Amino acid sequence: MKIVKFILSFIFALIFINAGMNKFFHYSPMPKMSIEQEKIFAAFVEIGWLMPLVGIVEIIGGILFIFPKTKALGAIIIFPVMVGIVLHNVYRDPSQMGIITAVVMLLINIWAFIDDREKYKALIS
Repeated sequence: MKIVKFILSFIFALIFINAGMNKFFHYSPMPKMSIEQEKIFAAFVEIGWLMPLVGIVEIIGGILFIFPKTKALGAIIIFPVMVGIVLHNVYRDPSQMGIITAVVMLLINIWAFIDDREKYKALIS
């Protein structure tokens, strides 16, 4: 079971590290966007600090998510980005594959919260 947890955490982390690095180096082509999505993306780019911030959060959260000792912190850091990804896929990109992938990733993030629930008790007590 420990190996499965590590593999799941590692893949989840690599996806976010890759997404964060892509925000700086632009090595992965953008998927075809609707006109509405292009307007939203242009607004994000217009706010010059937003996409680099999201990229840094994805990279740091992904790196922390790899290691069992810091996975709980990585899950907290990545969660707001994950919620944004899910909401975007539900409201702006309702293709089946995008929603399924986003929900699976969200479930992995929630699993990390549940798996590390003991580490969070100090935050809420």
